[in-house]
Amino acid sequence: MINHISIENFAIVEKAEIDFGEGLSVITGETGSGKSVVIEAISLALGSRADSSFVRHGADKSVIQLAADLDGEEIAIRREISASGRNLCRLNGEIVTLGELSKVCSRLAEIHGQYDNQTLLNPENHLAIIDSFGRDKIASLKTDYRESFDAYTKASSELKKLLSAESENARKLDYYKFEKAEIDKASLRPGEYEELSDRISVLQNSGKIFAAVETASAAIGGDSGALETLGAAVSALRTVSSYSSELDKILSEAEDIYYRLQDVDSSVNSMAGSMNFEPGEIDACISRIDLIDNLRKKYGSTVEEILAYRDKIDAELNVIENFDDEKAKLTAAAEAAKSDLLAKASALSDARRETASELTAKITGELSDLNFSDAKITAAFSPLDFPGPDGSETAEFLISANRGEPLKPLSKTASGGEMSRIMLAIRNITGETDGIPTFIFDEIDAGISGITASVVGRKLHQISNNHQIICITHLPQIAAMGDASYRIYKENDESNTYTRIERLSEDEKTAEIARLLGGDNITETTLKSARELIESAK
Repeated sequence: MINHISIENFAIVEKAEIDFGEGLSVITGETGSGKSVVIEAISLALGSRADSSFVRHGADKSVIQLAADLDGEEIAIRREISASGRNLCRLNGEIVTLGELSKVCSRLAEIHGQYDNQTLLNPENHLAIIDSFGRDKIASLKTDYRESFDAYTKASSELKKLLSAESENARKLDYYKFEKAEIDKASLRPGEYEELSDRISVLQNSGKIFAAVETASAAIGGDSGALETLGAAVSALRTVSSYSSELDKILSEAEDIYYRLQDVDSSVNSMAGSMNFEPGEIDACISRIDLIDNLRKKYGSTVEEILAYRDKIDAELNVIENFDDEKAKLTAAAEAAKSDLLAKASALSDARRETASELTAKITGELSDLNFSDAKITAAFSPLDFPGPDGSETAEFLISANRGEPLKPLSKTASGGEMSRIMLAIRNITGETDGIPTFIFDEIDAGISGITASVVGRKLHQISNNHQIICITHLPQIAAMGDASYRIYKENDESNTYTRIERLSEDEKTAEIARLLGGDNITETTLKSARELIESAK
């Protein structure tokens, strides 16, 4: 809800601040005092468009600040409109676009009257209003429908993907077969390329390797080699190792070196014994690695990637070669999903139409209370060519406010006063399900008086049990219903006019209602009537 608004240098308002609370807040004042300027300022804070004409004469810029609670969080809005035409929007201190601000504020408040900023006039929201009103019967049907819609979307997408590839399948079939055969013919093994590279290096440097291995073998295991010398050292240490723990430790380390050197000697001898090369082996290895290099250029940078590509095209071949079977399977799945979707769409549509009938009947009753005795409202459903994410149809509220008038969209309703009362009727029925915390009504009392005015006041107060209501009025019957009352008035000095806003005490509220009843000539009779109105409202 809206907690506070600060207005500076806006139209005829030099500076004004208003704290709003829960329930019904009523704003009154003489004609021309600037009541609608306050609504316009709120509208701008909520994201409506502005231009430099709003800036108070002689000022550089207008500044409107609004504090509110939305979804359990505090938000702060600041709009600056400069005389040069520059506009700036801030939300919680961050600069945002007008569109971003409007999107957030559309969940905070609706303004009904000459400065409309409301979801009810947009037909795109009407289906959601019906769904929200009938949520007990519609919510589960919407969930079932959305699951069916997602299943159909997936099935039809898979079928479409398969069919779109049908014309290329013949070309791909021969191409994939050739690639698979080429890879299969190579009989690749993971790690083979690295083994071949290592073997070629050995073969190309066999002379150097053989000489080095022979030298190492003689130095380690030959007569007077390292093993023989180290063995003598180990034998000598064994004869004295029992005399000292330090000697025993040295012996263990020497034995470890001796055994490890034996392993090295064995490996060197094994290498020397394997240095027998088949004639032409190096050519065969080079030829094999050239074959793999050729495949790497086509199918992957490693043998493993080539084999993975082979598995991929094998799966593609399986789909192509079994295309008719796959097509039949996906077609059947898509048809089954479509049938289920249409059935769920029909059930959802039936529930919506039943709910819409109940909703519009209740709204018609509300309109009758509000002096629209011949009004008729209905929800017109228009089928879509094919069901979409929200169902198989759209909906729009149509209204005939007077006898003999044709049904027409809500946005085409003539006067601001009529529109405000129509919105009041709708919101009194949908108030518990709409999710919008604040409603602002301007011109709601245009063209009404007497009993109808009392009914309007009562309806406003009923809605304020679940919402914050801010209402501008000229009628004492409505003003008497306010939980909080504000008066807007003008003051003049020698050169300027100023609009002031004040919250009224109970006595001041009584005096203001007396003024609404009898004009500036407030008498004890009008004061008594004002008190009676307030008591009646309570």
